[in-house]
Amino acid sequence: MKKVLIISYSQTGQLSEVTSSLSDPLRCKEIEIHHKIIKPKKEYPFPWSFFEFMDCFPESVYLDPCEIEEIEDSNDYDLVIISYQVWFLSPSIPITSFLKSKFAKEKLKDKPVITVIACRNMWVMAQEKMKSLLSDVNAKLIDNIVLIDQGSSLSTFITTPRWMLTGRRNAFWKIFPKAGVDEKEIKNASRFGFAIKEALENDLEKEQVSICSGLKAVNVDEKLIKSEQIGTKSFMIWGKLIRKIGKAGELKRRPFIALYTVFLILIIMTVVPINMIVQTIIRKVSKEKILKQKAFYEMPSGNDDFRMKDFAKNE
Repeated sequence: MKKVLIISYSQTGQLSEVTSSLSDPLRCKEIEIHHKIIKPKKEYPFPWSFFEFMDCFPESVYLDPCEIEEIEDSNDYDLVIISYQVWFLSPSIPITSFLKSKFAKEKLKDKPVITVIACRNMWVMAQEKMKSLLSDVNAKLIDNIVLIDQGSSLSTFITTPRWMLTGRRNAFWKIFPKAGVDEKEIKNASRFGFAIKEALENDLEKEQVSICSGLKAVNVDEKLIKSEQIGTKSFMIWGKLIRKIGKAGELKRRPFIALYTVFLILIIMTVVPINMIVQTIIRKVSKEKILKQKAFYEMPSGNDDFRMKDFAKNE
């Protein structure tokens, strides 16, 4: 009997759907699943209000934990799956809080871990922070699976905030698609579950190497790498300032949050377009370097599809 621990936190329910699709193939007599949903003692709202959303960014980027409900569990696991959202180019605060808990230090030590992300399209810096958090508890990352929102970067720049701040995710104006990950993509996430099931049946998880490679688990958009790096630096600078002004939720932070929001919008409207043009030129000149960067961030699962045919029947 193999035991799998699933850790997740989802506000909208979309990540829960992804996690369910992926884990359904594991529900058999040979595998015992324990799904633990992280519960902050002070719930984060959905939909967000504007200030509640922006007030989270300093603590998100600095990986400050919140108080979460204690998890009681005496099992020893063969594999751990962590499903998480991306907040401000970082893992969500509830997931960060779990990874900094005593439970995580005990249960994840020396265990193979698969991370699962469902987000807009900028997740690379969040996963780099996730790698660091997993290293801190001596866990071994063997796979990363990423499902991104449907639509272009421009359309999701509108549809994703609309969903977060109003709860409305429907398509509108005939040019903006439904917010979130495409339902077909969510359904097809089951291929990872079948691959994991097969790996567990053959004790491959003990080798602590990728068991989801060849299944198009992750695709890094190289055009966004530099934007993520610049965005992270900006969040760190302003986040440090706002953390010094007051604690999360304190009204005295609001003027500075509003100021940063205006600054951020101006940067997006002016600097970002110029940077995209510059980066397009740089990518053409330094194509090999950029491709190496892309390959690095796609590790350990990669973007290859050589095993897709093996699981096509399961989709």
